[in-house]
Amino acid sequence: MQDTKTLAVVTAALLISSCGGGGSGNGNNNPPPPPPPDTVGLDARPSNLTCVAPDRASVGTIDVVDAFPTLPNIGAPTKVLVEPVADPRWFVLRKSGQLVVFDPDNATTTPTFLNLSGVVRTNSEGGLLGMAFHPDYPGVPEVFLYYTINGPGGVNMRSVISRFILDDIASPGAGTVEQVIIEIDQFADNHNGGDIAFGADRLLYIGLGDGGGGGDPNETGQNTRNLLGSMLRIDAIGTGADYNIPGSNPFSAQPKCGPTEVNANDCPEIYAWGLRNPWRWSFDPPTGDLWLGDVGQNQWEEVDIILNGRNYGWDCREGAHDFEPAGCSGPFEEPVAEYNHANGNVSITGGFVYRGTGIPGLQGRYVFADFASGRIWALESDGSGALEELINTTTNPSSFGVGDDGELYFTDYNGGRIMQLIETGGGADPVPDLLSDSGCVDPGDITRVYSGLVPYGINAPFWSDGAGKDRHIGLPDGSAISINAVDDWEFPAGTVIVKNFTLNGRLIETRHLMRHPDGVWGGYTYEWNAQETEATRVRNGKVVNIDGQDWIYPDEAECFRCHTGVAGVALGPETSQMNRDFTYPQTGRTHGQLETLDTIGMFASPLQGDPATLPAMPDPTDANAALGDRARAYLHTNCANCHQPGGPTPVNLDLRYTTSLANMNACDVVPTSGDLGLPMARIVAPGDAARSVLVARMNLRNMDGMPPLGSTIVDGAGVALVSDWINGLAACN
Repeated sequence: MQDTKTLAVVTAALLISSCGGGGSGNGNNNPPPPPPPDTVGLDARPSNLTCVAPDRASVGTIDVVDAFPTLPNIGAPTKVLVEPVADPRWFVLRKSGQLVVFDPDNATTTPTFLNLSGVVRTNSEGGLLGMAFHPDYPGVPEVFLYYTINGPGGVNMRSVISRFILDDIASPGAGTVEQVIIEIDQFADNHNGGDIAFGADRLLYIGLGDGGGGGDPNETGQNTRNLLGSMLRIDAIGTGADYNIPGSNPFSAQPKCGPTEVNANDCPEIYAWGLRNPWRWSFDPPTGDLWLGDVGQNQWEEVDIILNGRNYGWDCREGAHDFEPAGCSGPFEEPVAEYNHANGNVSITGGFVYRGTGIPGLQGRYVFADFASGRIWALESDGSGALEELINTTTNPSSFGVGDDGELYFTDYNGGRIMQLIETGGGADPVPDLLSDSGCVDPGDITRVYSGLVPYGINAPFWSDGAGKDRHIGLPDGSAISINAVDDWEFPAGTVIVKNFTLNGRLIETRHLMRHPDGVWGGYTYEWNAQETEATRVRNGKVVNIDGQDWIYPDEAECFRCHTGVAGVALGPETSQMNRDFTYPQTGRTHGQLETLDTIGMFASPLQGDPATLPAMPDPTDANAALGDRARAYLHTNCANCHQPGGPTPVNLDLRYTTSLANMNACDVVPTSGDLGLPMARIVAPGDAARSVLVARMNLRNMDGMPPLGSTIVDGAGVALVSDWINGLAACN
């Protein structure tokens, strides 16, 4: 049997040959001699000349141009869509009730495809407002329309969502059949919402306003016993003049609600609520996110990502601000972004996440506009909610659409035109497309990291669908890490944190978390080819089957759904995670990380105490550690990045390792975001994991699962660990 010293030397040799480290070894593949016992893991901090974060991508000068100058004036367009076929026509809805089409290659006429002008009520914000193609169009020749009509007795307004079974998709005739699927009465002519769309789940989503008037006079926004002020989700595929209720809707067990405002039960059609007027919204195909612009009252317009079972606050709040807070209880989902009614801004028009190629600096960023002022903005890609004004136009954007070229277009309501966003110059994206150009790899062997990086390990690793990982820090020369009051590490501008992923011994992905020179973080990922000779940047996310396993390459903007600002953005490097021994492949030495990093000058100030006195998290797989500590460490790593005070969730959970069980707001607490059908459900039911929503969500990989993105495989060992801990709890203290 090998002794401990021999085993350490062999391990070091294997690490040097497989992981690299640049400049390690003695030239003949033999490990270095064992160091003196008082030597730290590295002799000195390596010089980092090339693995330094460049400037962020920038958007150049944006202009809007008439996309089809030969097209006749459309007249009050409310929506534009592109036919989901190989050589598509463009479909435009007119407020007056006509659905018109045109050939983009010969845009000289707009023949009427369907005509509801004798049916629709166009008062105020009414008219022909929404359209969706059947998910299997043109194989299934059906389109769905949302329009408004006179309410019962000709009073007020009624919203109608209908299926139109086309007798001819080229030019529908008298054989076309309408099937009314759902109707909803409103008590005024405004706040109709109007968008409809099918999600990737093949379910029909319907955005409804609060029914009209000012200030939600009938209090529908917070009343889930009516359909108004909500995002509905129904199954309308093959149901005829009817619909089914998806089982995962928050009130799915209740009877269907009728068109009137008053019902005896929560409406099972509701997917989310607390909306004022969701005029325009869209799905982002790479992520499945539903982005929505909710029109405000008189001060704030907001951007939301709509999630199942969430309450978006109206009329308790307008944006992130109190409106009529009396009697309100929440919890409320925070807006992603908001803007106020200054400079003529009064009404948001929701747009799309940009996925085209013509404006590289907009990749992965949500683009939207204000109907009145004509301003067009993009959200910053770091998840901060900050807005970048792209252009101040003289148009009135009533809807956005994506062309078959992936570029972004919008309808100018008063001008009767379809406009396109273009970049006329000046944009740049300094982050390279090839990993070999990043400066973060060994130029002689790009499967090895650059010698200027410092490797590290953490106590409680994040679950990554069973992948192996190695981690490295690249600090610009002359800079250092600061440690704040809660032991999170704050990295200087220019930092690059590198993580490599392997499956079955093969490199599949490398991620770079960069703090750009302006201090803003950016996340980038590279996909390795099968030969491991190059890795290419993935901008819009993708899913690839690798050895029978679906592997998710994240969208760049998705990074900050997990790398939250409240958790310090760089999630792994924090004192309690880094307080452990680590074997450095450059030297073969195993030593405490904190002392090593302190000794070689990685910290701006000396450590505040001996590492033995500083916090340290256990490894969740260490059977010698206390069960509760292991489970809490697992939850800290995998959940607390969002579930802590100030985090981006509507539930008041605190799953940080340092928070006591009694203060987690989970133990014996009734869930507020759905019980997943569990009997007598609790977030954590002491002594009974089977009633614990926390465990149930860990066991799912869908919109109700935890984590809600980035994983396709349940961590069985993690579920078992947390279940064992909960089953062993006798009380909440």
